Amino acid sequence: MVRYRRNLIPGGTFFFTATLNDRRSSALADHVDKLRAAFWAARNERPFTIDAIVVLPDHLHVIMTLPDNDADFSGRWRRIKSSFTHQLAVSGAAISRNRRGEFALWQRRFWEHTIRDDADFERCANYIHFNPVKHGLVASPIDWPHSSLHRYVRAGLLPADWGGLGEINGNFGERGD
Repeated sequence: MVRYRRNLIPGGTFFFTATLNDRRSSALADHVDKLRAAFWAARNERPFTIDAIVVLPDHLHVIMTLPDNDADFSGRWRRIKSSFTHQLAVSGAAISRNRRGEFALWQRRFWEHTIRDDADFERCANYIHFNPVKHGLVASPIDWPHSSLHRYVRAGLLPADWGGLGEINGNFGERGD
């Protein structure tokens, strides 16, 4: 049996995809306030930087940079997922359970890619910002409200009409996309 090994680099920058079990769910976009609170709680306990992010109905992509002396992104994801799940459960949202009775909101794992250089960062950030168009949710990336593209535009890093034409290619861990 092959054992998957994560690339643990203290201070590293990583691209992640985290997905709900039910790909038809819209829980992430419907409860984006609770997801933001989950990220805030995780960042408050164990700092990290969100370099780029998009939250879609059933999955999210994020580029995260860890502190120089820390490589534990798995612990951060565990905290984000459990906090979001707990907040949904407390709010009365229906969450399915597995055969052991545990909440089964998220897929157990997440997909991660170590950012290698500036070109790789740009390619992944572009993919993140274009993802709502790729999934047919909006015609232009700026039209999706749950994206760091808005922060990039405010900072003058990208124009508001970025991604209005063309296509961003690449497979970043999404099944069947």
